[in-house]
Amino acid sequence: MTTHYYPFGKDAVMADDAGEPLTIRYGVRSDIGLVREGNEDAVYAGGRLFVVADGMGGHAHGEVASAAAVEALLPLDTQVPGDELLSALEQAVLRAGSTLHDMVEADSSLSGMGTTLTALLWSGSRLGLVHIGDSRAYRVRDGEVSQLTHDHTLVQSLLDDGEITEDEVATHPKRMMLLRALDGEHNCAPDLELLQARAGDRYLLCSDGLHGVASPDDVSRVLLEVPHPDQAVADLVELAIDGGAPDNVTCIVADVVPAAKTLPFPASPEPADA
Repeated sequence: MTTHYYPFGKDAVMADDAGEPLTIRYGVRSDIGLVREGNEDAVYAGGRLFVVADGMGGHAHGEVASAAAVEALLPLDTQVPGDELLSALEQAVLRAGSTLHDMVEADSSLSGMGTTLTALLWSGSRLGLVHIGDSRAYRVRDGEVSQLTHDHTLVQSLLDDGEITEDEVATHPKRMMLLRALDGEHNCAPDLELLQARAGDRYLLCSDGLHGVASPDDVSRVLLEVPHPDQAVADLVELAIDGGAPDNVTCIVADVVPAAKTLPFPASPEPADA
C-alpha cells in the first residue's frame, strides 16, 4: 500500500476585511485503504484552491473521472476576484462535465464512470464552495465543528424526509447510492455557496472514506485538538484505517492564520510506502 503525504505545501497570503494579512497552512493525505485495489480519489491543494474528488465506476474509470474533474478546476488556482468566485467554480464544473461527456462519447467503455467534487476557492478572505456528491466540507470556528455541505445521497434524502433515523443510515442497504454526481451524462447542478473566512478558522475537505467510517465525535476531536494540519490529516486517515478503511480515504485540513504567526514550512518528505 502506498501513502502519498504532503505536510503543508505552498502558502497564500491573503487579507481580511480589515486588511490584516492572512495565510493558509494546510496538510493533505490520501490513502488507498485496506480493501480497494487502487485509489480512485483525486486531490489537489494549492495556494488558493483545494479540491477532493471521489471517483466511481470501477478501478481506472473512477480514477479517470476524478482526475478529469480536478484538472478542470486547476486554472482557478490563481487570483480570482471575490465577486467572481461562484461563477468561476460553476463554469469549471460545467467544463468538467463536458470533458467527461466527450470522453464517454469517444470510449463507450467509460460509460458509468463519475465522481464527486468538493472544492474551496479563496480570494482575500472570501471562500467559494462548490459541492456535488457525498464528499464533504467542514469548518471549525470558535471551537465548534460544522458541516458545510449536504450529501447528495438517497439516505440523506430519506433522512431529510424523516423516513429513516440517523442510526439507520450506517446500515441502510442503499447507503452508497448517489442522487447527484458529475458523470458527463446527466446535467447535475452543483451546490454553490460564498463564505467569509476568519483568522482561526480550520477547514476540512474529505472523501466518504473518512466520514463514512470515522465517527463524527472522533473527527471533531482531531480537528479541535491537533494543532498542526499535517498531523491532523495523518490522524484522520488513521481513524479510517482503524475502522477498517473499506474505501479510499482522502482529506485536506487548511488553517487560516495571521501571516505574522506562520512558521517556516518543513521540507516535504518523499511519498512513503506503508
